[in-house]
Amino acid sequence: MKAVRIVAVGRPLADSQIPVPEPGPDDVLVRVRAAGICHSDVHYRNGVSSTGPLPITPGHEVAGTIEKAGGRVAGFGPGDRVALHYMVTCGLCEYCARGTEQFCIHGRMIGKHIDGGYAEYIRIPARSVVPLPDAVPFEHGAVMMCSTATSFHALRKARLAAGERVAVIGAGGLGLSALQLARAAGAAAVFAVDVNPERLAQARRLGAVPVDARHGDPVAAVRELSGGAGVDVALELIGNPATMQQAVRMLGVFGRAVLVGITQESFAVDSYREVIGREAEIIGGSDHLRSELPLLLDMAARGVLDLGSVVTRSVPLEAEAINAVMEELEGNRAPARTVILP
Repeated sequence: MKAVRIVAVGRPLADSQIPVPEPGPDDVLVRVRAAGICHSDVHYRNGVSSTGPLPITPGHEVAGTIEKAGGRVAGFGPGDRVALHYMVTCGLCEYCARGTEQFCIHGRMIGKHIDGGYAEYIRIPARSVVPLPDAVPFEHGAVMMCSTATSFHALRKARLAAGERVAVIGAGGLGLSALQLARAAGAAAVFAVDVNPERLAQARRLGAVPVDARHGDPVAAVRELSGGAGVDVALELIGNPATMQQAVRMLGVFGRAVLVGITQESFAVDSYREVIGREAEIIGGSDHLRSELPLLLDMAARGVLDLGSVVTRSVPLEAEAINAVMEELEGNRAPARTVILP
């Protein structure tokens, strides 16, 4: 089968031909219908975040149809439309038992530790599969497995309550999902902070107040727009020390900043004025949970989430096209989300 793979750190992805994997008794073989290109994939290609042994097939936002099911698989069969939870877990350790399987002691992530969805087929345990409603296109189901789900988990970690103010820093794939989810949860105001005018325009169409970080201090702008009070929740979705610092500085009294973006760099915090004096919180938001996925897919099926505003482009399963998208992501020039259609 055709696959596009990471062959060396810091090198472009390469077209490859590899065998179609054979599912084990508890696995399913999924024909990939759509795979999202996530900024994390760029980190894996560049070595910012380590991967399994190379070469490896990236891609952790995957939706498709079941081609074959193992002998012990119940509830799924050939032809079923599915989306894939990207964590392959043991189901037995203390974290899996608590329902916090993103910290599974033996957990492996598709596209990072084991082969992912930049391919025609992918093998995965059936417990990582969720039904994809007929009303949700494969392209939308794929990106929901990371961008939407990670945003939803971050808002849950933030304990967002109706009537609160939210700042979303980074209006890309995660951000456009986050602002819709915040509005659906009853946020009184949602501020979308970015430097990309197209993303800001899209955020405005989705009901957020755009804050153009190219012009002036976004912290001052958000505080002015919130009447000086700051926000109750700030989501940092970029992975930049400067924007992480901004997320903390935007907070009001009892505010919660959730850091989601990946970086290897630290940032400075004024512990008294910015945290202690406000009883503010800095929270890590890591991935998402399988239990959150059916609810999100139902929201998409009912039209509560507009994933058409998140998925704005598709490319073929070809290394040249995928590498070009990754270059755009590195330069903050890419549209919200691009999906691969094998």
